[in-house]
Formats: sequence, structure tokens, C-alpha cells
Amino acid sequence: MKTNVGGIDRILRAVVGVGLVTWAAAFGGPVWAWIGVLPLLTAAVGWCPPYALFGFSTCKTPR
Repeated sequence: MKTNVGGIDRILRAVVGVGLVTWAAAFGGPVWAWIGVLPLLTAAVGWCPPYALFGFSTCKTPR
């Protein structure tokens, strides 16, 4: 599995993921806000399945 999520992309995914999960868990947000787990996971792993499917990458150097 090659890394296809670059630095800035990972940071944005983590921020959005934490925001959505926090909204759902701490502030009683809607159930769909739990979707924030997905960007958190892809930020942590550094690999995004849709990016791989379409041959897209935000990494400067493939690993």
C-alpha cells in the first residue's frame, strides 16, 4: 500500500475528522457527523482508497 495522502492533506483530514467526531460525541451533533472517523483514519494511515482507485496522489514523493 503506497502512501497517497500528502502532508497538508493529512492535516486537513485530521482537523475535519476531529471536528466532526467532537461535534457528534460532545455536543450531540447529528449521527452523520460520525463520518469524521473516515478522514481521521485516512490521515493516520496516509492512504485513501478513492485516491488509489482514481490514481490520484497528494504526496510529493511516493513511498
